[in-house]
Amino acid sequence: MTGHPLNATAAQLHFPDDAQTSVQSTIAPEDAARAGVYALLGALLRGVPNAALLEHVRSLPPAEGRGEFALAWEGMRLAAEQLRLEEVDDEYHQLFIGLGRGELVPYGSWYQTGFLMEKPLGVLRDDLRALGFERGADVHEPEDHIAALCEVMAALAQDAEVPAVLSLTRQRAFFQTHMAEWIGRFWRDLENAESALFYRSVARLGSAFTALEARYLEPGA
Repeated sequence: MTGHPLNATAAQLHFPDDAQTSVQSTIAPEDAARAGVYALLGALLRGVPNAALLEHVRSLPPAEGRGEFALAWEGMRLAAEQLRLEEVDDEYHQLFIGLGRGELVPYGSWYQTGFLMEKPLGVLRDDLRALGFERGADVHEPEDHIAALCEVMAALAQDAEVPAVLSLTRQRAFFQTHMAEWIGRFWRDLENAESALFYRSVARLGSAFTALEARYLEPGA
């Protein structure tokens, strides 16, 4: 199996401080990089970015190369530099909260069935329990929120206690079952949303990254 395309930039990609996660030094550099990108996306999509998170994005080092991922990475960093925290705050509210509902509904069940709290959420909950994940008492969002799914993938990618082959099998199964079918549509909707400015760049990064992941985690790859 070939290495992940992020291997060349692994040393330059880091976890956001706001993500509250750490990378075990025993995992492969490309898995540390993948976990870092998932954690960053999760932090940006989980709630309104705070000053520390936005500053983290502004201070990110450039990714190597001129591929779609590297260009999207640089685009997000530059977008963060050009917008004030208050503007990003307003944008997040318009996109994901709104008056009653934002422009987007960032849940897997919605994208797969057109409704919230449907069968895909039940399957996800079963799989999360099997993987050892428990819902926190202070968590009110359904588990199929896009941020939660990114955070689960970050945790799986950096789990140094699981043998590499088993870890990859678990990541592949989770991604294929709970993300692959609809995540591209979510990124397109976010990129094209009327209120999207900073989050247009987040969508482009997410789209480029999960396209790499889809190839890396494709069954039989």
